[in-house]
Amino acid sequence: MKKGLAASIGYAIGRVVQKTNSDFSLDYKNIEDWEAELVRFNAALVISKEQINDIIKIGMDRFTREASLFESHILLLEDVEFVGAIIKKIKTEMINSEKAIFEVVNQFRVIFNEINDEYMKERFADVLDVANRLRDNLVGKGISDTFFYEDTVLVASDMTPSETAMIDKDKVIAFVTDMGAVASHSSIIARTLEIPAVVGLKDITRKVKNGDYIIVDGFLGTVIINPSEEDILIYKEKKASYEKESKELKKLIKVKTITKMGKHIEVAGNIGNPLEVKKVIENGGEGIGLFRTEFIYMNRDSFPSEEEQFEAYKYPAIEMKGKPVIIRTLDIGGDKKLDYFKTPQEDNPVLGLRGIRLCLLHKDIFKVQLRALLRASVYGNIKIMFPMVAVLDEYLSCKKLLKECMGELIKEGKDFNENIQTGIMVEIPAAALNADDLAKHVDFFSIGTNDLIQYTLAADRMNEKISYLYDGKNPAVIRLIKMTIQAAHKEGKYCGLCGEIGSDVDIIPTLIKMGLDEFSVIPSAILKTKKVILEYWCLKKI
Repeated sequence: MKKGLAASIGYAIGRVVQKTNSDFSLDYKNIEDWEAELVRFNAALVISKEQINDIIKIGMDRFTREASLFESHILLLEDVEFVGAIIKKIKTEMINSEKAIFEVVNQFRVIFNEINDEYMKERFADVLDVANRLRDNLVGKGISDTFFYEDTVLVASDMTPSETAMIDKDKVIAFVTDMGAVASHSSIIARTLEIPAVVGLKDITRKVKNGDYIIVDGFLGTVIINPSEEDILIYKEKKASYEKESKELKKLIKVKTITKMGKHIEVAGNIGNPLEVKKVIENGGEGIGLFRTEFIYMNRDSFPSEEEQFEAYKYPAIEMKGKPVIIRTLDIGGDKKLDYFKTPQEDNPVLGLRGIRLCLLHKDIFKVQLRALLRASVYGNIKIMFPMVAVLDEYLSCKKLLKECMGELIKEGKDFNENIQTGIMVEIPAAALNADDLAKHVDFFSIGTNDLIQYTLAADRMNEKISYLYDGKNPAVIRLIKMTIQAAHKEGKYCGLCGEIGSDVDIIPTLIKMGLDEFSVIPSAILKTKKVILEYWCLKKI
């Protein structure tokens, strides 16, 4: 048995197919006719754009939020610094496209390696993804040319986001990789598509060969190579039980999670795109506990207008029909940047100018969003949440700016909900420690455990080498969560949680005991979370 990182839950029993990368160095050569080579390169460029556009079209149905990631790949194929550099090398150095791509990618690698920024590391992964696609199309080879069994478990050094997005679930039942992190784009897409995956196995590609039988446990993050008959029997039973449970969960779509004392614990959904609200409704979500608005700002060349944002916020408000829709204001900086909005280079960007800090510095940008949110509030039960609040003054400054926007809208004769609720995302230890004071002013708290864990334990959640430290069950994290819930209840305010641990079956009972009012999780985890809550209170299997 080999242990890695559980990137996407589920069980799979199948046969290994190794995803091999072509040795493009064998194709490196000098050329005599650069014009003919440019024709060849441009043909690969056109095919690559068509393929990525196909991914985007498919993605809007299969994984709405993550589909926007690939729009940046299109931009890269049109980028003068990237494509232009390749063309220049072909012309001036008289080398073929494969060699030109390799050299330009290496130039980018040097630049990115000098930047201590997790967001930029993800951007370099996009550069590699696009470069590999170009080179595959130059030689007419891609993952689609790989032979598949009916029960294929794909084994690879790593999986790019586009490769993960285009997995044919009729053929590939799981994937495992040497590298990777639970928070990577590929892992996120695997979870959205509900494909079992284990990453960070270090040397799995060297331990297996094509045709080997393999068991993938996406819950424990383990794989068993050439399992015994007993192992196969055990995992067949686990797989059958899990599939049966998934069908049974559908019965909970309209069930409310109400405790024996009559308290309703709300189970809501996290979304990053207005269209994802449909998935929340389909899975029985009782509201939107977190709408990440930064994705509206990404993969474009300018800030979205007030009207664009108004339409984006109005849609989920209408669709949820009076159920709460908590919309988080712009949270860029740190690992999320905008190509068209340059911010100062920082040594520690996740501790720097991000979230509410950046918005309060650029009030002109912030006010456009606040006005759009206020206008959309008349169409449903919208609540505004401010991210990365560390001290009370930040929250009070946000309220002051919101009031200013209200005054402007009144003068313009535009409607809005004058009693709109506002709260903060508690994701900085200082906010949790000072929750008693903050609770006197806010309407609600929502605990953002993804950042709270990494800030409390000083452990980058994207760094697989220290993943053992990133633990939501750590006593320090649990204490901060408990303090926040108690502070909210002391002032008669409600407290939700919108981090990934909200769907962790081992932690849910602890959170219920603490009195948490709302769990907000990814849409595919809503029913499972409901089940755990109901079982805890009913003390019987659902």
